[in-house]
Amino acid sequence: MHEMSLAEGILQVIDDAAREQGFSRVRVVRLEIGQLSAVEVEALRFCFDAVTRASLAEGARLQIDSVPGAGWCMMCSKTVPLPALYEACPHCGGHQIQPTAGTEMRVKELEVD
Repeated sequence: MHEMSLAEGILQVIDDAAREQGFSRVRVVRLEIGQLSAVEVEALRFCFDAVTRASLAEGARLQIDSVPGAGWCMMCSKTVPLPALYEACPHCGGHQIQPTAGTEMRVKELEVD
């Protein structure tokens, strides 16, 4: 389950930010997770709750914003919506699509005390 290592990475980002900015508590963690990122959101929530016990993020709420998938089709040179990796281009039917959005996961914002 790679969501555990993702949750640990999020906690590391929080700890680093706390050292740099001097806050002592995190109330909300806002994440952007792409639809093509292969992250199971409910598993990530569970893992986040587990890794943040006894930390400054214990009890913090995860707010997750979904980023839709998109790609650039090499056949027709158009940017197209991409609901899943390896889908055909909705314009030309080609399969040579380079993902351009929806593969990311990032900590977007922290609400802190």
